[in-house]
Amino acid sequence: MGRASPLLVICLVLGSSFATYNLVTMIIHYGLSDSVDIEDGGLFFDPIVEMPEHVKNRKTSKAPFHVALTATDAIYNKWQCRIMYYWYKKQRSLPGSEMGGFTRILHSGKADNLMDEIPTVVVDPLPEGLDRGYVVLNRPWAFVQWLEKTKIEEEYILMAEPDHIFVRPLPNLAFGEHPAAFPFFYIKPEQNEKIVRKYYPEENGPVTNIDPIGNSPVIIRKDLISKIAPTWMNVSLKMKEDPETDKAFGWVLEMYGYAIASALHGVKHILRKDFMLQPPWDVETYNKFIIHYTYGCDYNLKGELTYGKIGEWRFDKRSHLRGPPPKNLPLPPPGVPESVVTLVKMVNEATANIPNWDKL
Repeated sequence: MGRASPLLVICLVLGSSFATYNLVTMIIHYGLSDSVDIEDGGLFFDPIVEMPEHVKNRKTSKAPFHVALTATDAIYNKWQCRIMYYWYKKQRSLPGSEMGGFTRILHSGKADNLMDEIPTVVVDPLPEGLDRGYVVLNRPWAFVQWLEKTKIEEEYILMAEPDHIFVRPLPNLAFGEHPAAFPFFYIKPEQNEKIVRKYYPEENGPVTNIDPIGNSPVIIRKDLISKIAPTWMNVSLKMKEDPETDKAFGWVLEMYGYAIASALHGVKHILRKDFMLQPPWDVETYNKFIIHYTYGCDYNLKGELTYGKIGEWRFDKRSHLRGPPPKNLPLPPPGVPESVVTLVKMVNEATANIPNWDKL
């Protein structure tokens, strides 16, 4: 399906911002394991990368990718976009980078006051009043529209989010028909086979064909995402309409939608755990490319993580729903992991250098 029908669009839903994942699950996972257990007989696996053997030791030539960021016009979203774009510009020109152009895909349906600061394409939002509390469904719909109306020079696209910060120059981690993606430990098609089979029938193959990923971060060839995006939208819609699926997958429903849609098109991803880190659970930025600051970071003054309890020192993006964080945030106390310290320092550098930071 190359173009969304009006009926499909009307069936889609709006909602609230992407919420933090289950804290207890995070504690259990990161407390017991620092790896993702992924098995697939057709792919080579090591602690860092799962990829086809012929890809692993390839010689590469430069293959720039376009950074595509889906966003709303909410203040909370805007200040994250500004920080993200600041670090994109800084890392893009450094050795090792294969970053090309940048587009903020604004799915509010109208221009906002960042149009002159950040390269932006405006697309339509989902129909008002049918939100069901899930604004994330705007992502596939936004990509469908953007891919139809926009021409970009790059052959590859990085699908990114506002709360991403580039820690270092990002090369193109994809290879040909194999996109690159970050493996999420909580995306478990095999453990949810009964539900997954509603959208990925047995004739398509084993559920192990479905990668444990979401749509972001993903570096993918433009022609592949052009095929996947309408299916991603359709699958996500069907999932949201099914009470059993909606209850089981909750806030990660759209992530399963992308993973299943990719498998339906026979696309397998190179799984890169070095693609991204997520403080406070990932404690260092060494050899990682993107900080994803979706989780709150709460510590006591001894530098001990307080596990979901508001700490004596904290950094949480949700503390700044109505306005941007102030400049020069206090650094964490001694003992806090390097990843959290680096995150706050990078936020502070961006806010110190972005003109008119306090005006949104």
